[in-house]
Amino acid sequence: MSNTSTASLVRAVYVLHLVGLITGGITALVGVVIAHINASDAPPPLREHFRFQYRTFWIGLLYWFIAGITTLALIGWLLMVLIFVWWVVRCARGMTALNRNQPPSKVDTWGF
Repeated sequence: MSNTSTASLVRAVYVLHLVGLITGGITALVGVVIAHINASDAPPPLREHFRFQYRTFWIGLLYWFIAGITTLALIGWLLMVLIFVWWVVRCARGMTALNRNQPPSKVDTWGF
């Protein structure tokens, strides 16, 4: 697969992650599968994007699970808003880095 087509696939996974916010995560699940499958074959900068994407999915899933449990204590609703913002910011930062032909920054962090 060429760098251009791989970059297009990376971009598509970011879009799938963002659309997942309104589809209940279904498209994000498709995106994480694509990211896992293609990460090992991608060139280094794009490999980091795939890694960033699947980390965003799995960390986000953990955050959503914690928020879901804590909705009974009402704090979960606030957490869900914060997770939504966290998810959008991570995808936006990743797409910005992709447009600059750079790997995303802070791939190993749990934050923004």
